[in-house]
Order: sequence, then structure tokens, then C-alpha cells
Amino acid sequence: MERDSQLQLYAAVAARLKEAHARVRALQVPEGVRMALSRKLLVITAAAKHDLADAARRLDRLMDDLDAGRFPEDRSGDGSP
Repeated sequence: MERDSQLQLYAAVAARLKEAHARVRALQVPEGVRMALSRKLLVITAAAKHDLADAARRLDRLMDDLDAGRFPEDRSGDGSP
């Protein structure tokens, strides 16, 4: 039974990661911000291989930040979208 719940969590995290990647691609933000968000998604993806529950929590926080319009600072310096 535990294996089934792990598989369900894995499927949910995978679907949410896919959604998050699509949302980040669609954002009208400077490239530096998009790159920072993409790096966060890569970290969450890597974390999912070792600790699925932690990755799900991290993804929830990232999605909450996206919903609230909280983005990392643009460190590229050019300010271009």
C-alpha cells in the first residue's frame, strides 16, 4: 500500500513540475529571473530523486511564490524581458 501512495505522490510531483516549467516559460520576466526560476526547478527535480516529500514541499512553495508574483531578483543586469 505504501508503494501505491509513493507512486501517486511521484505522479503528482511530476505533473506539478511539468506545470511549473510551462508557467516559468510563459512568464514575461527578464531572462535572469527566468533562469533563476529554472534553476530552482532543476534543484526540485534533483531533490525528488532522493526525497520526494521534500521536493513536493519545495514545489508547493515555488508555486505559491509564482501565484503571488514573488520572483527572484534579476542578476543579469540588462533588465531585458
